[in-house]
Amino acid sequence: MGKIRLLLADDHAVLRAGLKTLLNAQPDMEVVAEAADGIEAVRQSREIAPDIVLMDIAMPGLNGLEATQEIKKQNPDVKILVLTMHEEKSYLTQMLRAGADGYVPKKAADTELIDAIRATHRGEHFIHSSMTEGLIADLRQKETPGATVDKDESGLSSREIEVLRLLAMGHTNQEIADRLFLSIKTVETYKARLKEKLGLKGRAELVRYAIQSGLLDTPA
Repeated sequence: MGKIRLLLADDHAVLRAGLKTLLNAQPDMEVVAEAADGIEAVRQSREIAPDIVLMDIAMPGLNGLEATQEIKKQNPDVKILVLTMHEEKSYLTQMLRAGADGYVPKKAADTELIDAIRATHRGEHFIHSSMTEGLIADLRQKETPGATVDKDESGLSSREIEVLRLLAMGHTNQEIADRLFLSIKTVETYKARLKEKLGLKGRAELVRYAIQSGLLDTPA
C-alpha cells in the first residue's frame, strides 16, 4: 500500500517547513507538493491529484473556502483537511458546506493531526473534539421543544443508536470500537447504515440529528 500523498496549502513558509518535516517522518505519509496561496493549491491539486490537501483558510489569491470549492468541483476524490487557527463555529460550518472532509485547529498540529490525516484517508469525516463540543453546544442552544425527533420512529436498532450517540459525542471509530467491543470495520458499516437510513451525509449532520432526537440527553 502506497503512502498518503499530501499537499500543504498555507501562506506561511515556516509552518509549511515544520509540517513537511513532521509528516515526511511518518512511514505512511509523503508531502508531494506545497502551495502558498489558494490559486496555487487549486492548480497543484489538478495537476498532481494528491490524496489529501491540508488547507489553511486565510490565504491570498483564493482563500481556503474558495479553493476547497474549486478543488472539489474539479476532483471530488481529493480530500480536504482544514488546518487553521480559526476555531469559530462559523468557519467550521462554512468549510464543511464547501466540501471539506475534516477540520483541525493548528494548536493540534502534532499527533492529533497525524490521526486526523489517517482518518480522513480512510474516508472518515474528522472534526477535532474541541470543535465538536462547540457544535453540540450551539445546536443545543438553538434546539426548540418541537424539534425533537421521536426515537421510536427513526427505524434505528439499539446498537445503531449507541454508535450514533458516541459518534456525536466526538469519539473516533477506534474509540467506539473499543467501547462497544466491535471491529473498526463493523463501526464503519454502522456509520454507513446510519447515513443511509437517515438520509444524512457527513458527521455534522449526524451530530445535529443526534441532538435533535435527544440521544445526547441519555448517558452513553
